[in-house]
Amino acid sequence: MRALQTATLLVATLGAGLMAGLFTAFAYAVMPGLRRSDDRTFVQAMQNINRAIVNGWFLLPFLLPIPLLVLAAILAWNGPGRIALPWILAALVLYLAGFLVTGGVNVPLNNTLDKTPTNEGPAASGGSGGSGGSGDPADRSGDLQAARDGFEGRWVTWNLVRALVHTAAFGVLAWALFLHGTAGTAGTGGSV
Repeated sequence: MRALQTATLLVATLGAGLMAGLFTAFAYAVMPGLRRSDDRTFVQAMQNINRAIVNGWFLLPFLLPIPLLVLAAILAWNGPGRIALPWILAALVLYLAGFLVTGGVNVPLNNTLDKTPTNEGPAASGGSGGSGGSGDPADRSGDLQAARDGFEGRWVTWNLVRALVHTAAFGVLAWALFLHGTAGTAGTGGSV
């Protein structure tokens, strides 16, 4: 049972660390870099990122820590690592808070931005000059700016919140893993 608890804590810690790293990388590199882009580039880049990220390499470390933390809490309650239980529960609450921010704020913003058309027609892309004079490039440019304005500030703010919460969950889990490890040495009855 101790090996199972160690494995669940270790994998949950790794998952929380991967999510903390991903969200903080967006906070200190990706979004500041995209901030320097024009509206079309910004919207297209975020649409492409949001479509590409929904894959197993993201979903596994994003979703797996939740059931693992529940299992780790149950095992800590019934096993030798009970000293780590408050920290495991704190990590679960923090991780769930970050999960809810992602599902309740960032994903809906992503879905709204994904509906913004970014493809240019021939006149807008510099092709057969000004056929019809529809004004479509200007209209599309205004749509892109409006979509970006409705997305960027809120998304960046809430991404920072989830980055901080996931980083806190990672730190708390690292401490729980440490306590779990020391509980095993204290319970052996021998000197260390």
